Amino acid sequence: MNFCVIGAGRAGLIHARNLAQRIPGTRLTALCDPNEESLREAGAELGVTTLYADYREAVAHEGLDAVVIVTPTFLHCDIACAAAAAGRHIFLEKPMAVTLDECRQILAAVDRAGLKLQIGFMRRFDEGFLEAKRILDSGELGRVMKIKSIGRGPGLPSPWMFDLTKSNGIVAEVNSHDMDSLRWFAGHEPIRAYAEAGNFKCPDARAEFPDFYDNILAVFRFDDGAIGEVDGTCPCHYGYDARVEILAERGLLMVGHTAEQTATKVTVDGQVVGRAVKSWRNLFKDAYLAEMEHFVHCVEQDQSPRVTGGDGLRAVAMVLAANASLRTGGSVSIAPEAES
Repeated sequence: MNFCVIGAGRAGLIHARNLAQRIPGTRLTALCDPNEESLREAGAELGVTTLYADYREAVAHEGLDAVVIVTPTFLHCDIACAAAAAGRHIFLEKPMAVTLDECRQILAAVDRAGLKLQIGFMRRFDEGFLEAKRILDSGELGRVMKIKSIGRGPGLPSPWMFDLTKSNGIVAEVNSHDMDSLRWFAGHEPIRAYAEAGNFKCPDARAEFPDFYDNILAVFRFDDGAIGEVDGTCPCHYGYDARVEILAERGLLMVGHTAEQTATKVTVDGQVVGRAVKSWRNLFKDAYLAEMEHFVHCVEQDQSPRVTGGDGLRAVAMVLAANASLRTGGSVSIAPEAES
């Protein structure tokens, strides 16, 4: 399969390296990024000489089978629809899009062309998350009562994220994974949301973007009565923190950790010393590879991806409900959305 990765930033390079070096039967044919320096450096590292600044030229590249879209969210809809019109299968990083209408446009374009679409919720391919899902599905712990998902990023948000009309804020850019995890583990759909948020650590955003927040707590009620909570922060500075706690009738499941290594030093003067995970690129390295291997397999075998466009749309619906709650100060109903 011939691939083009559109977006040569940090996440884009993870996918590009996997396609170029780690997945048999795939070839990284082209790269696309409007930043000339990033594009040139990525091409030199990966040995790719076909480089595009314009995504419309990239998706039209002869012999291309699929694209991986890793750009700012407000560009997803236009790029995905152009790729579908050109007959390219699509791996689309989260969040799927900014609005539900954009999500529906992508779904319609993919459906018309008869193509595969997979959303980049890599936690569904992580061994710990998969084991927790297996335990829940087995029924041994009984009914899920509460789920708390933590998603905290260490570094400052990119400046374009300050504008919620382009990003939907950190609840989308950081916590889309948590939204999807809640739905996946609960096995049910959210019907109501309530959120509180604040800007504690990004003073540069306050004047021009007073609605921007860098911390959020969002609570969701599911249609079976279960309660979910998303705890999001960016930046938290101490490291990358992705954990889930699931309380069921007959026990507790805890997924994830903050420690980079399992060894912890305790000294005679009472100090406890360890190292925090610094990057999502380290913590989910194997999951990023596994999700792309799955996408390739689905295209080759004409199977439906494990993570669909419908999953992407539903996560966006949860994001929008949380932001609506912040604006209104009350709880917000979440309308059911049709599966793709």
